[in-house]
Amino acid sequence: MAFNATDTAWIQLMIPMDERALLLTDLAPSRTADPALTVLAAETGSALREDLRRLRALLHLSGVPDTRPHEGHDMPGMVSLTTIEKARAATGHEFDEILTEALRAHWTQSRTLCAGERANGRAGMAKELAATIARNTGERITRLGRVRPARPAPDGTTAMPGP
Repeated sequence: MAFNATDTAWIQLMIPMDERALLLTDLAPSRTADPALTVLAAETGSALREDLRRLRALLHLSGVPDTRPHEGHDMPGMVSLTTIEKARAATGHEFDEILTEALRAHWTQSRTLCAGERANGRAGMAKELAATIARNTGERITRLGRVRPARPAPDGTTAMPGP
């Protein structure tokens, strides 16, 4: 299987993105106020673990060493270390807002990156995984839209959907 630069760059970027998102989803059971968000975070964590397993296997197949070129970077859609720290200190609705915002950004960027892999990658297994991740993240974005926590309106009188 021939991997091109797009394939390996996509794999090397998706691994740290998913690792950071996993750090956040793992916090949900002890911090969220919303049972539906807890379930979504648990399912997301499980999917991220499987995606990471498959991404690492692809990186190994590519023959590219795991040099972690994006380690420590904060990029669009990547859950920042600052966000992780804020989430660790938050509970209830405050945590729910952090989780909701970060997951939405992660999934949106993941879909963008997967589209790039599907359009410009060469390795069939990588393109198939990108298609699977894009489809799954699209489903999770839809679900998040249904279960996101309510937050007070700017005037404090009514509730409106969260981000």
